[in-house]
Amino acid sequence: MCGIIGIVGSEAVSDRLVDGLKRMEYRGYDSSGICTLHDGQLIRRRAEGKLANLVNVLRQDDAPGTVGIAHTRWATHGAPTAANAHPHATGEVAIVHNGIIENYKALREDLAGENRVYESETDTEVVAHLISSGIEKGMEPQEAVGNVLPKLRGAFSLAIAFKSHPDLLVGARLGSPLVVGYGDGEMYLGSDALALAPLTQKIAYLEEGDWVIISKDGAQIFDAANEPVTREIQASGASAAVVEKGNYRHFMQKEIFEQPTVVAQTLGSYLRRDNNSVALPQFDFDLSAVKRLTIVACGTSYYAGMVAKYWFEQFARVPVDIDVASEFRYRDPVLEDGGLALFISQSGETADTLAALRHCKAEGQTIGVVVNVPTSSMAREADLLLPTHAGPEIGVASTKAFTCQLAVLAALAANMAVVKGLVSRDEEAEIVRHLLEAPAALNAALNHDDDIAEMAPLIAPARDVLYLGRGQDYPLALEGALKLKEISYIHAEGYASGEMKHGPIALIDDDVPVVVIAPSGPLFEKTVSNMEEVRARGGQVVLISDAEGIEQAGEGCIATIEMPVVHPLIAPLVYAIPVQLLAYHVAVVKGTDVDQPRNLAKSVTVE
Repeated sequence: MCGIIGIVGSEAVSDRLVDGLKRMEYRGYDSSGICTLHDGQLIRRRAEGKLANLVNVLRQDDAPGTVGIAHTRWATHGAPTAANAHPHATGEVAIVHNGIIENYKALREDLAGENRVYESETDTEVVAHLISSGIEKGMEPQEAVGNVLPKLRGAFSLAIAFKSHPDLLVGARLGSPLVVGYGDGEMYLGSDALALAPLTQKIAYLEEGDWVIISKDGAQIFDAANEPVTREIQASGASAAVVEKGNYRHFMQKEIFEQPTVVAQTLGSYLRRDNNSVALPQFDFDLSAVKRLTIVACGTSYYAGMVAKYWFEQFARVPVDIDVASEFRYRDPVLEDGGLALFISQSGETADTLAALRHCKAEGQTIGVVVNVPTSSMAREADLLLPTHAGPEIGVASTKAFTCQLAVLAALAANMAVVKGLVSRDEEAEIVRHLLEAPAALNAALNHDDDIAEMAPLIAPARDVLYLGRGQDYPLALEGALKLKEISYIHAEGYASGEMKHGPIALIDDDVPVVVIAPSGPLFEKTVSNMEEVRARGGQVVLISDAEGIEQAGEGCIATIEMPVVHPLIAPLVYAIPVQLLAYHVAVVKGTDVDQPRNLAKSVTVE
């Protein structure tokens, strides 16, 4: 959500700021803007909609200067208009902000006696006025910012430019990430390392409550108590190359097709082919002593956790609680001593999940994280870091991150079963062999892309779609419905197959397609019975199964999607492919913005 970049340079920064924003488009946004400092002036350019609109504004009216800040906004307070786009400015300061200032109304009331003029509907603009008030009273930037930050409640990362100090920028973070980049005679601020990758590979991550003053000569970092601190400068590892779609029409399509490769890369870091064993990264606690597992995540990551619950309870015989992160703390959960709290997040910065992590840490739980960004806030605060190695995921709708999360979680469940003595050495080797079969099975599933594209027009006209699955296919039904909602804007719901007759069956008629996820196996006959209940009421069934399942139950379906025969352990990874492709092709038929669907952000850094 939102992207921030700032440069204190020796050359013109406008084009480089826009390039940094382009590298953060994957986060999701609905407006953008930049502000540079030139000849004692704050020069702002803003635009609603895509970055191309900002580029057009800059073509007509450039923003010269060697110091500047820029932003892509995902609307929270106020509509996505040019007036609400960042940077916000007063006569003295300009500011960009990622997050939410929860007490902005009270802060605005505190300034009521100063007769200040507000130009936007945002919470951010009041921060600009608070800092500007201090500058106008004779404070230096360090004093003005240091005076304001403790007053802010909520989550934020900030980059601030000062008209009277055109040689520096100030950055700050609380609950939302911000990195400092070190260049040759230049310094940078960014929401993530990817934004700064073409500029520098030397970065430092600000910690919670930190703020920083950057100039050409370097950075002065202060903690929440305004005490000078040092943060480690490290190599970012982010590629300076622009992530391209290649021959694919959309990033989402490209990322779906990358899954055999990235799942293989991920499994390669957890499985030992020489002896068919599972090996985790180093950690300092006894995994065999874990008495209970608490899984917390949001959205697609939550559904990965739902699948993993089956694995942990089946293989490791550990009881598992699973919560959506936004609700977790508010039910005041009972956390047993000796518990492992496992947090799943693509970005490692999801605000709700990070807050839940800190709650569990304060309650004495051991912390494990499954993340795609090993330098993220969650990764840095974990006792057990489990990277997914999916690579940058640009499409807002998560695809390859989901299957890589499943791969990591399967390996963790297997390893927990091993250390608890619940599987033999031969059984471990058998589990590893099945996991190693996953990339080839994913390739086989992708071979049905054309078939799914051909049937997508049958789904595209629908106003409502239902997804059904049993056992570990139930979370896939939820994930399939989420994908369809996210990118095609069709209302869709996922249900456990056996729950249909407890209410949702009332929705069934001949205008409601029902997607059934049902590999052949012990639960197949029960799922087919639920399918027949749907068909008896005029429901239009799409069956996703293997050849045996389609032979037994495919007759009478409006379409079937055949998957390879796979072991139940890896079936969730394989069956993720057709639900992703179905959502993708339906969205293409409908002509929606597949990679950047309306109202959505890639990384949700506010609660």
